[in-house]
Amino acid sequence: MTSHRNAPDVDAAEGVDGDVDHPMPEGHRPGLRHLVEILAEDLEAAHAHDPAARSRFEVALGYPGVHAVWAHRVTHRMWHRPALRLPARLLSQVARWTTGIEIHPGARIGRRLFIDHGMGVVIGQTAVVGDDCVLFHGSTLGGRSMTRGKRHPTLGDRVMVGAGAKILGPLWIGDDAQIGANAVVTRDVPTGMVAVGVPAHARAPGHRPDHGQHVEDASELLEYVI
Repeated sequence: MTSHRNAPDVDAAEGVDGDVDHPMPEGHRPGLRHLVEILAEDLEAAHAHDPAARSRFEVALGYPGVHAVWAHRVTHRMWHRPALRLPARLLSQVARWTTGIEIHPGARIGRRLFIDHGMGVVIGQTAVVGDDCVLFHGSTLGGRSMTRGKRHPTLGDRVMVGAGAKILGPLWIGDDAQIGANAVVTRDVPTGMVAVGVPAHARAPGHRPDHGQHVEDASELLEYVI
């Protein structure tokens, strides 16, 4: 995936039931050979990212994050056929039960996504995830409203989302951004920045906030909660 800001407008195309229907992206062309190629890339990404992985065979058999992504590759293709939307949802629920990871069939997932550990990861229907991203357990790409249309975040390429982090709403997370563990992100994060805190603030890598910034963060959190 490239140029996520110029991706097709998901609000412009709706399915038969009124749900948002992403146009089939370039990286998701149908075809068994292309699908096998993408699945192999997912396997290689997990093997490359996890130093605990001893072999690709072990990853293929024992990594629920890989299994969840593989299941989504299938259900996402089914989702673009109105007659297969219900089976796609049911298959995605089976994947959720077996892996602990929930990915809506409508979500657009780029190539070589690695979900580490995976338990509790949630990716909503209108979310877009770029290429070579890494999501850790407990992370959420969620919405802040129940309205139809684009309501989940868009991640650029090579984004890392730490354990327990929540990215809420139709936000833009730029390429190479990093979301800290347990951060709650409610605003866009520019390319290459690090977002930490509750609510999260984007900072340059290596920047350490002063005491005044901590007080400001706490005040903003109270306003957000109240």
